[in-house]
Formats: sequence, structure tokens, C-alpha cells
Amino acid sequence: MALYFILQKMAKKEEKHPTQDFAFGKENYIIMLVGIAVIILGFACMSGGPSKDPNVFDPDIFSFRRITLAPILVILGFIIEVYAVLKKSKE
Repeated sequence: MALYFILQKMAKKEEKHPTQDFAFGKENYIIMLVGIAVIILGFACMSGGPSKDPNVFDPDIFSFRRITLAPILVILGFIIEVYAVLKKSKE
């Protein structure tokens, strides 16, 4: 008889579907995706094409895009990520 009640309790526990709570709200995840996109854009700006001749110096490595713009974009992306983590969700 006791085994019957134990099995009933176990069956009732299995019927309940736990709700899954996420750590952040939908808006936080969207902001995180924007931050990741900005970081990827910054690293893409840092990259450059192949050198035509490895024995010849190419001054294009010191362009505004690679030296100034790209690091600013990467740092901005990380700042956006920190904001997305610290932002309090409305949910």
C-alpha cells in the first residue's frame, strides 16, 4: 500500500513541467547581439588584404581605419556588452 502512494507522488512530480527562467530579458539579449556585431565589425576593420610583395613595406597598415577606428569599435562593443549585462530587465 505504501509503495502505491510513493509511486503516485512520483507520477505527480513528473507531470509538472518546470518553467525555464532565463538570466536576462529579451531586450538584454538583443543589446548583447548588437555588441557582438560591433566587436566583429571592429575586428573586420583591423584586418587587411594580403601584401602584394612581402619584401616591400606597405604603409597601408597605418591607416586611420586600422589604427584608430577599429580599436574604438572593439572597445565600444565591449562597453555595449557590459551595459547589456548590467541593464535591469523589465520582466
